[in-house]
Amino acid sequence: MENLSRRKVLTLGAALGIAGMAGTTGTAWAWSGKGSIAGSGTGADPFQVWDDTADAVAKALLAEGKVAAVNTAWESWIDNNAPLPAGLPDYLVAYLQQVNKLPSWADPAKLAASEKLYTRLSSYLFVSETLGSGIMSTVIPREARAVYWSAGGADMKQRAAKTFTFGYDLHNSKAWAPDGHFVVTANKTRLVHAAVRNLLPTSAKYQSGADQPKPISNGDILRTFHSVATFARSNMLKWNIALSSAEQEADLHAWQVALHLLGVQEQFIPQTWADAEAQAQQMLWPVLGPTEEGVSLAKTLLGYIENPTLGLDSGFVNELVRYLLNDQMGDWLGLPRDYAQAALVRLEWPAYVAFREGATKIMPGSFYLFDQFVRGISMLYLNNGTSPTQTPITLPAANRPGA
Repeated sequence: MENLSRRKVLTLGAALGIAGMAGTTGTAWAWSGKGSIAGSGTGADPFQVWDDTADAVAKALLAEGKVAAVNTAWESWIDNNAPLPAGLPDYLVAYLQQVNKLPSWADPAKLAASEKLYTRLSSYLFVSETLGSGIMSTVIPREARAVYWSAGGADMKQRAAKTFTFGYDLHNSKAWAPDGHFVVTANKTRLVHAAVRNLLPTSAKYQSGADQPKPISNGDILRTFHSVATFARSNMLKWNIALSSAEQEADLHAWQVALHLLGVQEQFIPQTWADAEAQAQQMLWPVLGPTEEGVSLAKTLLGYIENPTLGLDSGFVNELVRYLLNDQMGDWLGLPRDYAQAALVRLEWPAYVAFREGATKIMPGSFYLFDQFVRGISMLYLNNGTSPTQTPITLPAANRPGA
């Protein structure tokens, strides 16, 4: 039975429109750096590469007990062009002055094109990235365990809101503008990762199931990228949303810059979508599977979304998850079946997209249900529904209580 499940996982990439060479859990890293934006690589395994500079800064902040003061100081630091706030330690200022900027290879025209594209696709991206990628993260074993045992795992609504803010700021119509937010958001997120890398190795319960010395390697960040961006692109194509070659290039370029801002080395960042798909086929799809921590996280996340005030019952939500991912993942997470809702989702969601895209003039009967869902799920995670744009990103000072 286990081997059968594994074979099903290995075909998941094809089922989702992901092409490339199949990988298997435990195989040596084989993706070529020739497919990266650097055009070459050392042959290093990204799962053995972390972020030493950011980790050293986070280690000092934790050791000196300055996390709370930093969180207070940078709460108002939001805009890309805003000066660094007062009250930060000198070494943190020096670090941020070095990294809080675009790489020299960033293409302003492509970034501007991504802003236009994401404005057009925002509704679909909300669905793909929250209910799709968000739940997929719970069947990425390393990610599920790291999230569960970190401080964020104890308050998943707030943690999900911060994750949503990252995507919201990236997909904003002025993400890269001086008064946009994404560069700052990405750099705060990078330091959050660094803090977690310092904290989780001190958790006995996390370490008992860990298969790496510390979490959130370059490989883990890339794995998350594929579960969000590569997966979203496959959904847009599956839903017959028109995407020009230039728009797809702009989409990838925005993520290339985002990965750089998160501390991923250029030798690992895919150069083209074909390179990204080949990388995902090796590092993401073969490793998906259930964990006790992931099942718990999924149940918590779905509980937030199954909100009667939004008209979203559990059957609708569960079947939409199964539609976005697949029944194998739904079974791993123990999502009960509701075949009436399954029929509605599978028939009406494509009709909803077609109507919104102007491919048909026939409005589906469920149009307002899906529209309400898209609006509701976005507000749910924007500072727990209290802010239209922002959830503050803060550094953790400890792991999950009891970890």
